[in-house]
Amino acid sequence: MLAVFMGTPPFAVPTLDALVQHGDEVRLVITQPDRPAGRGRKLTASAVKQKAIELGLEIYQPEKIRAPEALERLRESAPDIIVVVGYGQIIPQTIIDLPRLGIVNVHSSLLPKYRGAAPMNWAIANGETTTGVTTMRIEKRLDAGDMLLKRETAIGPQETGPELAARLAPAGAELLIETIEGLAAGSITPQKQDEADATYAPILKREDGWIDWQRSATEIYNRIRGFDPWPGAYTSFRGKRLHVRRARPLNDASLPPGIISMELGLRAGCGGGTALQFDELQIEGKQRISADDFVRGYRPADGEVLGEVRT
Repeated sequence: MLAVFMGTPPFAVPTLDALVQHGDEVRLVITQPDRPAGRGRKLTASAVKQKAIELGLEIYQPEKIRAPEALERLRESAPDIIVVVGYGQIIPQTIIDLPRLGIVNVHSSLLPKYRGAAPMNWAIANGETTTGVTTMRIEKRLDAGDMLLKRETAIGPQETGPELAARLAPAGAELLIETIEGLAAGSITPQKQDEADATYAPILKREDGWIDWQRSATEIYNRIRGFDPWPGAYTSFRGKRLHVRRARPLNDASLPPGIISMELGLRAGCGGGTALQFDELQIEGKQRISADDFVRGYRPADGEVLGEVRT
């Protein structure tokens, strides 16, 4: 089968590799242009570009996929199918209509739940216990196309965003291969999504990580896991941003929300008669350290307030 692959993040790499290993001819890999990254702001290739170079595949990096020259480049490739995994641009109808088997997207949720840019993060942050991957047809509306195949998995009670992504990426790759084989054989019946069940997972913003201490400890804990590593879950301590990197929820009604106690280890009160026991913290501009090292270095006192100044 002649294929074009469109993707950018590390999550997309196993699917590209699986497509090649399956024996399909990947005529073109389309990924986002190199972007500045790291402290030195050095131009850095996407994870998909790096994999495509390793595999010896032709690469195309248009600034805008809607540009006429991008459509022409795709027409020259004459793909039977286009596979999309986290590409990062809206695909126009002229490209959607191009391949005979359509465009298949690997999406990291059980659609129609968690449409959007950050489904794994929001599933964890919202306390979901199951999620999965879905292959679907691309259409004009965001993640609203017909579903093809699904695979479900449990979310571990301590699992973080990166850990879940590491499991779902190869699962999505396997599901994509099952999907293209089913489409070629005519054995898959696309299913419409029920709009009444649709939920959304918007792109993460820095302010999503701000800890509201009126939430229960479990709710805050889920956001710590879901927003790892960025934007993280953070508060303020003595006027500086303090990231809570690892913690444990407790049933403890002795502390008002946001108030520190040192009586049984470093913890802070949360809403609903709960508290958060801190295990790993990070002051802005510093390294992540254990709660014990934080106590030794900063000497927090009983009754100090977290989140008093939003930074």
